Amino acid sequence: MQFKSAILILALALAPLAVVRSAMADMYKSNETPKYTVERADGPIELRIYAPRLMAEVSVAGSQSQAINAGFRLLAAYIFGANEGGAKVAMTTPVTQIPGETIAMTTPVTQMARDGNWLVQFMMPSEYSLATLPKARDPNIRFVTLPANRQVVLRFSGTANARVLASKEGELRSWSRGQALTVAAGPFYYFYDAPWTLPWNRRNEVAFTLRN
Repeated sequence: MQFKSAILILALALAPLAVVRSAMADMYKSNETPKYTVERADGPIELRIYAPRLMAEVSVAGSQSQAINAGFRLLAAYIFGANEGGAKVAMTTPVTQIPGETIAMTTPVTQMARDGNWLVQFMMPSEYSLATLPKARDPNIRFVTLPANRQVVLRFSGTANARVLASKEGELRSWSRGQALTVAAGPFYYFYDAPWTLPWNRRNEVAFTLRN
């Protein structure tokens, strides 16, 4: 599948905020997702605590839509067998897209202009470690372990084009400021569905990592 738009995570709650019972999210439409607990929720906004996860990532240039498509193709080729040994790696969701200026192995990338460099990531299935993952044939593909972190996430449906993403990102920033939350990194765009999915059935998210 290819993605023409991006998604991201965002969450925190307006007072009074509902406290959500600890709930592990690890599947979406039969695909594995990152594990997280929901700390608080207010409508489409959630405060999430993410567990560590192993990611495959590639840096691509172009517009937002060009980059997500190009990055998806490179990473999909890897999981479909373009690796040493030709192993098939299970598909996970979401596909993550990050505006980036510098690519670092252990720290979040910084935001830059919409048309520029982007980081596109696939989470690797939890059965793998860095030692057991098939080696990529494409030298542009890197593998990184993301530490546990706290994110504020905004979930929405519909077509997540650049205009919509910018609007949701602004909404999330404004809401976070109103809650006196300190953003540490982002935005991150999360795409959960194939482009042929009807817009109202799509799950998209915009998110920021929060400073603890």
